This record gives sequence, C-alpha cells and structure tokens, in this order.
Amino acid sequence: MPRTAIIVPCRLESTRFPRKLLHKIKGRPLLQWVAERIAREAPQYPLWFAVDDPLLRDCVVAAGFQAIMTSTAHQSGTDRIAEANRQVGAERVINVQADEPLVTGAQIRALDQLLADGAPMATLATPFKRAEDFANPNQVKVVLAPVAHRALFFSRSPMPYARERNGRVDDAWVAANPCYRHLGLYGYQWDLLQRFAKLPPGRLEQVEKLEQLRVLENGYAIACDLTDDPTIGVDTPEDAVKFERWLG
Repeated sequence: MPRTAIIVPCRLESTRFPRKLLHKIKGRPLLQWVAERIAREAPQYPLWFAVDDPLLRDCVVAAGFQAIMTSTAHQSGTDRIAEANRQVGAERVINVQADEPLVTGAQIRALDQLLADGAPMATLATPFKRAEDFANPNQVKVVLAPVAHRALFFSRSPMPYARERNGRVDDAWVAANPCYRHLGLYGYQWDLLQRFAKLPPGRLEQVEKLEQLRVLENGYAIACDLTDDPTIGVDTPEDAVKFERWLG
C-alpha cells in the first residue's frame, strides 16, 4: 500500500471542449503532456490514471503509464478517484487534473505536506493578477480564511464582490485585494475520500458544478496553500492554443 499516490481522473467527454484530453498539441494528446509532466516533476509518487473510456486507457498505456478503468456514471473526478483508490489503496491521494499540463512538483509536495500535517482535504490557489481573469467564470475563485488559509467558499462568480465599485474592478484592484484563483489540484486522506463517494451531490455543488463544495456542504474543512507557479488549465480550445504557444 503506497503512503501517497497520484491519481488523475480522466473523463472522455467535456461540455466546453469535446474530447479535449485527446486533443493533439504539437502532435501529442493533451493527456500525454500531462502524464509526462507529472512523471518528470514528481517521480517519487506512484502514478495512476482513472479513466472512463478505452480510448483514454489506450492513450495512457501507449505512453507507458498505468490506467484503471472506472464507471462512466461518476458525477465528479473525486468520485472517480475514490473508485480507483479501492485498487491502489493509498493512505493519501493527490488529485492532479488531467487538463493541467503545467503542474509542478512543488505544488504536489505542498498538497502532500498539508495532508501529512493532518488536513482531511487540501487544495491550492494563486493570486489573480488580471481583472479579465477574475471575471471569467471558467476560472474558479476561492475565498480564504485569513488564518491558516482554510477555504471558506468556491464560486465561478467574482469573489469578493467590490460593492463600492458596483463590481467594476481593474487589474490594480484585483492585485491589491484577496482575489484568489482556485487550481484544480487536491489532496485527500483515504477516509475522507471514501466518505465523499457515499455522500449525495450537494445543492451548491450542483448549482456551481464544483465538486469541492460537497465537502464544505457536509462540514469538512479544506486546507488551502498558495502558489505562484505559473499554470494553464485547458478548459477551452483557446486555452489549448495558449499552452501550445507556451511550449514555443
């Protein structure tokens, strides 16, 4: 039984970007870029991919990585990881999203440290720098408690809301206030992961389409660390173009 393992949840279909994990960037599927990045940045952790379709399994295996077939009925990536970890049996699980090709070893180790310190669940955030990004519903916001950086809420809406400005903010305001973008990276203790899978989807989770709200709605704490490492989450075809440009 590994103490800490990385499990990447992979779903073939995507509403905003159909079959994005198989979308080729410089001749290689996005999923392969993510797999190779994780293996290079965090080689000390065992790595599995929890997939819902043979096409994803074949992509992963052809690149030399381990895949676990999971149900197509899961409502969230966390549910998918919970199923996969019944085979892996890790005490702590790091969830790297399959569309985060710039994840760093420092980010993964930060999550593992939060879990080692006793957090039932952990995640990461980074300060917003541009008002345009702060307003983008595809970039999830997180509000943090000032002590210990515990997550208070996640939303696709701009938070905090600049009431005195009627919500109209510029880059300077965003940079000067606690405006944090949530990154799609999580860590879980084994027992919370299994409890999560047995909980029904929460009302807020269903409204925002954010699985982490199920944890908050059921009274569990989520520790959150900050990172300045650059990241590009590939949610849309435009994001794929940004990543390709980053590759040069």
